[in-house]
Amino acid sequence: MNLDKLLEQQVLNDKHWQTALAGEKEQPYFQQLMQFLQQERQQGQTVFPPKERIFAALQTTPIDGVKVVILGQDPYHGAGQANGLCFSVHRDIAIPPSLQNIYKELQSDLGLAHPGHGDLSAWAEQGVLLLNTVLTVRAGQPQSHQNRGWETFTNRVISAVNERCEHVVFMLWGKPAQSKMSMIDSRRHTVLTAPHPSPLSAHRGFLGCRHFSKANAALQKHGQAPINWDLR
Repeated sequence: MNLDKLLEQQVLNDKHWQTALAGEKEQPYFQQLMQFLQQERQQGQTVFPPKERIFAALQTTPIDGVKVVILGQDPYHGAGQANGLCFSVHRDIAIPPSLQNIYKELQSDLGLAHPGHGDLSAWAEQGVLLLNTVLTVRAGQPQSHQNRGWETFTNRVISAVNERCEHVVFMLWGKPAQSKMSMIDSRRHTVLTAPHPSPLSAHRGFLGCRHFSKANAALQKHGQAPINWDLR
């Protein structure tokens, strides 16, 4: 599997991520994480997303281009769903319920029609870091790779964005994402919070949060171009 090599090839070829994550793959926690993932494969477990997509969020959005951070939890655990960008699926995959609620909020907030697909890569290419806090999962078993080391790695990513970027908008949906607030300097960045867009909680305040228009207002206030949230 050699994910540390994948990290080097896919992410650390970007000089800014290379600086921000210097030495991370040599850390004991990361080496233990790599050993765990190798054992999962050796034991015949299917792990999502495919290994070439595990670091897709970092590969698609260089650190010096980050404008917005959306934090997910762990990847989708159904076959073909996880593509390395939180909440996103490839165009030929049925749209998951949480993403359907995100689209409902986009329509309510900005009047954007449903795009008919679940591919959020156009956001990532504009500077929206679509980061799960855990980057892998065992097929059919949500949260099965929690507390194995990914949280330490993604905390390092969040800290790097906080320290190295200016005027980033952090969208923290749900309690796990909001637990990262202490890592973010709200004097330098904009922090937006809401319940998770899951059907279990979206009606408690995610629907109606207007985070997409608020994010663009914050970006423009600080002289940055807004995100085009329209995926059609």
